[in-house]
Amino acid sequence: MRFDLTDLRLFLLVLETGSITHGAALANMSLPSASARLRGMEELIGLPLLERRQRGVEPTPAGDTLAHHARLVLAQMEQLRGELGEYSKGLKAHVRLWVNTVAMTEFLPKALAPFLAARPNIDIDLKERPSTDIVKAVSLGTADIGIISTTADHGSLQLFPFATDRLVLVAPRDDSLVKLKRIAFQHAAGRQFVGLSAGNPLQNYLDEHAMRAGSPLSFRVRVRTLEAICHMVASGVGLAIVPETAARRCQRSMAIQPVRLTDAWATRQLAVCARDADALPQYARELLEHLSAASG
Repeated sequence: MRFDLTDLRLFLLVLETGSITHGAALANMSLPSASARLRGMEELIGLPLLERRQRGVEPTPAGDTLAHHARLVLAQMEQLRGELGEYSKGLKAHVRLWVNTVAMTEFLPKALAPFLAARPNIDIDLKERPSTDIVKAVSLGTADIGIISTTADHGSLQLFPFATDRLVLVAPRDDSLVKLKRIAFQHAAGRQFVGLSAGNPLQNYLDEHAMRAGSPLSFRVRVRTLEAICHMVASGVGLAIVPETAARRCQRSMAIQPVRLTDAWATRQLAVCARDADALPQYARELLEHLSAASG
């Protein structure tokens, strides 16, 4: 019985996304080619590996077994690449790191830069995803390490501290709200807001909690970056909720004022996650330890 590494990676991507179409796209493969490979794998073992359902695909018991061994094989290949990289400057090691929006924009650049500068033989495959997607990817072995909010259900993944993310209300400096040092979200309900683009993981988080509070956010405009949001707020377009680190940074050059939110959901702990830190290739384990140490 022979499967090549491309087959194994494709199979795990299909499981990660729950879709042959999306798995094929992530594998940079056409849908017909991906479907043919999956059929070939099933014909090779004489058993179905996937259950095709209306909302996507799920692994059969045989598929679960294959996925388990596929992760082990691919992890071993990554470990081999990393250890050989110690002997050859021309051979690169790769770490697949998936992080949420706040980690990507506010905390990771400063933490990651010295690690990469000191290790020219390591490349990072970095992706921004919602915490729930990161948990799934790390659990399936599609990502080596993740950075998530601890509010997400992390299952059996190991967690290591990374950063504290505080969300604040941002208003123009002449707004009456800035006289308050702290405010509950409900006190700003009914005002017009500036938000991030629809589908952004951080914005989804904010929208969810606004709905739970019975005060869905009303947006005048949505933009792509936190800096653009703060520019809009400074111009009097509306209020916004952003990470405190972004608000303090923008406050130095814009006429805005952050106000601390008292709601429990406005303070989140970020954590580095892994399926089994001890089983990671050495270079991936070093990255995990570096990111966790950066929290201190």
